[in-house]
Amino acid sequence: MSNACISGVSASIIAKRFLDYDDFNHVVVLGCDVVTKFVLSGFQSFKAISKNECKPFDKNRDGVVLGEASGAIIFSKKISSEIQFLGGSISNDANHISGPSKTGEELAFCINNALQNANITHDKIDFVMAHGTATHYNDEMESKAISLNKINNTPVVSIKGNYGHTLGASGIIEMITAVECMKHGLIFPSYGFEEKGISGDILVNSVHQKKEINYALKTTSGFGGCNAAAVLAKSQSAIYY
Repeated sequence: MSNACISGVSASIIAKRFLDYDDFNHVVVLGCDVVTKFVLSGFQSFKAISKNECKPFDKNRDGVVLGEASGAIIFSKKISSEIQFLGGSISNDANHISGPSKTGEELAFCINNALQNANITHDKIDFVMAHGTATHYNDEMESKAISLNKINNTPVVSIKGNYGHTLGASGIIEMITAVECMKHGLIFPSYGFEEKGISGDILVNSVHQKKEINYALKTTSGFGGCNAAAVLAKSQSAIYY
């Protein structure tokens, strides 16, 4: 399944649907991407590559740093785990072939649908693993979308300052990281973030902190106006890797 940067989260949502509605006991979701000259030239044509370092949500951010990664998550009805994939949502801005919506309303709609699908309210979210690419437009839009859902005092993290933007693999890599954060009760800082540079009322995490995480939200968006959001929960059910 290929759907730009939301591929991993989208595939995970489809995996959940297979388990819920079809005769599947296990679904394996793999995410992998590589940086080629073609991919790099595409980002360069948008002037979206950082000349320095990746600084998600920061005042001085100037673009992405690309990375390569692969990861796998096994969704299962049969194997008990402490983390559950509660639900998610996929949407599209229908706004622009490459640029995200400037209002954040479409990703906000997707987040709200994911919360409804997971049957929880916004105030239950303990931690947001954001897309946070460090481009001017994405981070501004994403901050507005999270804020529109009134997730204002919850730590928001982007790990793209650590790994770079792993493109189609990013959703899987970042959900795996979120699972580990939940298991260990640890929230990472957004590496590269120093001074807030977005208008959305969100709490960008800048320090390591110990915190009980019962519910986590993963957000992502990509070229073509696509959006995806997923909710993870501490429980005895359906996700391990």
